[in-house]
Amino acid sequence: MEPNIDFIANEQAYGDIALYLATSGKLDPQVKRPFIDSKGRYCISILKKGADPTKSASYETIPLTNGTATLRRDEWKQLDDAIMMVARQRLGGAQDLIDKGLTYNLGNAMGTTVLEWHDVSDSMNAELTMDGISRSKGDRPVFQYNYLPIPIIHVDYEINARVLEASRKLGNPLDTTGAEAATRRVLEKLEDMFFTDTSYQFGETDSRSRNTIYSYINHPDRNTGSLGAAWDSSSTTGANIINDVKNMKQASIDDRHYGPWMLYIPTEYETKLDEDYSSAKGSNTIRERILQIAGISGIKIVDRFTAGNVLLVQMTSDVVRLVRGMGLTNVQWSEEGNMVNKYKVMTIQVPQIRSDQNSRTGIVHYSE
Repeated sequence: MEPNIDFIANEQAYGDIALYLATSGKLDPQVKRPFIDSKGRYCISILKKGADPTKSASYETIPLTNGTATLRRDEWKQLDDAIMMVARQRLGGAQDLIDKGLTYNLGNAMGTTVLEWHDVSDSMNAELTMDGISRSKGDRPVFQYNYLPIPIIHVDYEINARVLEASRKLGNPLDTTGAEAATRRVLEKLEDMFFTDTSYQFGETDSRSRNTIYSYINHPDRNTGSLGAAWDSSSTTGANIINDVKNMKQASIDDRHYGPWMLYIPTEYETKLDEDYSSAKGSNTIRERILQIAGISGIKIVDRFTAGNVLLVQMTSDVVRLVRGMGLTNVQWSEEGNMVNKYKVMTIQVPQIRSDQNSRTGIVHYSE
């Protein structure tokens, strides 16, 4: 399974979900989740206006006059439970921002193709006077417009109608392997948008590519440097690693970003941090010693991160936030000859890496 990223740009739709949006004007995930009720009717469940989505009483069941359904309500629940189980696996970038409240929620994600946001210039200087009457210099702040593309990440999977019917007759649980694999691919693509050299551009661009989705490791304004040596080398000491982290912290401070920071490292470096920091002081591991540095709030292992790279990220909304339009959602998409039922796992979540007009940011990227 390969994840797809759909855009609508310059009145052109790229991808089947984008094409559906362009032709129908909207895509309500609840309408794309029809089910067969206990009376054999095709129905959908709609959230009542203003109701709490976490409560079952908030949903109204509506029979369909047109359309078909292939799954029962409990079978949808089995698929949803499988998706949520996969979503709990070890992932770094997006979940860190959610946990720290560094999110921006879109009101109409399906109808939003770009997010317009502003950065602001330095302006206005304070004056020292004895009487407070003299007018200070009235600089006007300059706001600059930026555009962040809002794509849809999705993966298709299939459930064979014959296999589905066999599971019902035998009383076996629905095979959720396809949904789990699709979910894993979607989450991996989202993780790649944080930690790999991947970018997505929307429309025309200027010299600073202000309409591009960047990752931590390719944002043009990130602070860069070199590690003293590979952290997983047998010759690298705890003191060498601490020196690298301190240099990264200083680079962030020099760019007027003062923490708190999260340190991201690739899987290859994980066990190195469990070694004793010093043979003379065997009570602390390298990991514990890093966490004693003021402002370092945590260390996260990123399996999708390329070896030889280390990131220090200030965890504040002026540096990074997760633009969220739709969490992981499972929908029915089409049927092929009544024998193969096609489904999609999709999400609308985009990392927004930010800097000011002076190209300052709290992202420090060191590599071997």
